[in-house]
Amino acid sequence: MAGPETPRDWDDPGDTPEEDLWFLPGPLDDDAPAPPGAPPLPLADRRALFDPAEWRAAQDAHSGDLARLTQVFGELDVRLRGAAPGIRQRLALCEAADLSWWTGDRLSSERLGLWVGLRIGSTEDTEQALARAGWAVRRLSGGRAPVEGLAAFLERPDDDPDPGAIPDLAELLASVEPLHPVVQSAILFSAWRMIGPERARDHEAAVLAARHAAGMSRLPGQGALFLPLSMTGPGAFRGQGAPKQKLAAWIAGAEQATLAALMELDRLTDWRRRADAATADLSGRTPARLLDVFEGWPQVTAPLAEVQTGASRAAVQRNIDILAERGLIREVTGQGRYRVWVVAQ
Repeated sequence: MAGPETPRDWDDPGDTPEEDLWFLPGPLDDDAPAPPGAPPLPLADRRALFDPAEWRAAQDAHSGDLARLTQVFGELDVRLRGAAPGIRQRLALCEAADLSWWTGDRLSSERLGLWVGLRIGSTEDTEQALARAGWAVRRLSGGRAPVEGLAAFLERPDDDPDPGAIPDLAELLASVEPLHPVVQSAILFSAWRMIGPERARDHEAAVLAARHAAGMSRLPGQGALFLPLSMTGPGAFRGQGAPKQKLAAWIAGAEQATLAALMELDRLTDWRRRADAATADLSGRTPARLLDVFEGWPQVTAPLAEVQTGASRAAVQRNIDILAERGLIREVTGQGRYRVWVVAQ
C-alpha cells in the first residue's frame, strides 16, 4: 500500500507550498537580534586582521620617533654604500645570531660564522638551528628584496602545505603600501607569524620585515640591505596590544639595534685604519686579503682564511702570525691546534 505523497529531497523547494515548509527558519530582519539557536553560532568576525586605518593612526602618533629612526638608518645606509662587502656579511651574521636567541636556537655569531664559511660545528641537535640561521644570513646579506617576489624570497617549496599564505601576504602588502616602510615591516612581521606555516616562521617573519624596511633607503640595494632589529635584544618583537603600542616597541627596538650596528662599524673602521698602517710594509696580496677576511668574519680559522683568500696554508699562517705579533688580531682558544683568531679592538 502506497504511503502519502511527500516531497523528495531533490524536489525544487520552489514547487513546495509555503505551509509545508514550516520547519525551515524564516528570513531574519537585519536590524533584529538573532533568536537563540539561530545559525551561525557564533557569527564570524568579518573585521580585517590588519586595519590600515589603525596603523595609519599609529604612524601619525609616532611620526617623531619614526623620523629619528629614518635618520639613523640613513646614516647606516650611507656608511655601507662605500664599505667592503665583508662588512655587510658581518652585520648579517650578528643580526642572525642575535635573532636566534629570540627564537630559542641561541647561536653565537662566531659559531654561525664558522658554519656559514666552512660548514663545520654542526651537531645533530643544532643542525636545524644552523640551517635556519644560515638562511637568515643569506637573505640579510644579499639577494632580491621581498617586494620583488615573496615566494622566491621565502624559498617556499612547490609542495608548500599552505600555498595560500603567500598570496594572502602579498595582498596585505598591497593594502598597506601607502604607509611608511617601517610601519609596513611591523605589519608584515605580525602577519607572517599569524598566517605563515609553522616551519621557521619566526625567523622568516623577522628577516622578511628587516629586508622590507630597508626599502626606505634613497638608493635601495646599494647600502644597508636590512634594518637591524635584534642586535640589542628582541625589544622590537615584544610589542603587545593595539597597533600604537606595537609600533612604539618596533621603532624603539629598531633604533637601538641600528645604533649598535653603527657602533660596530665605527670599531671596524678604526681597526682597519690601524691595520692598514701597521701592514703597509708587507708585500703581496695576502696581507690585504687577510684583513678583509677579519673584517667580514667574527672568528677566523686558518682553513677559513685559506678558502677566503685563495692563498696557501703556509702563506696564510705566516701572515696571521705577523698580524698577531703586531697586535692587530688575537688568538682566543689558547690551544696549539684548531686555533681561532679575532680582531684586537
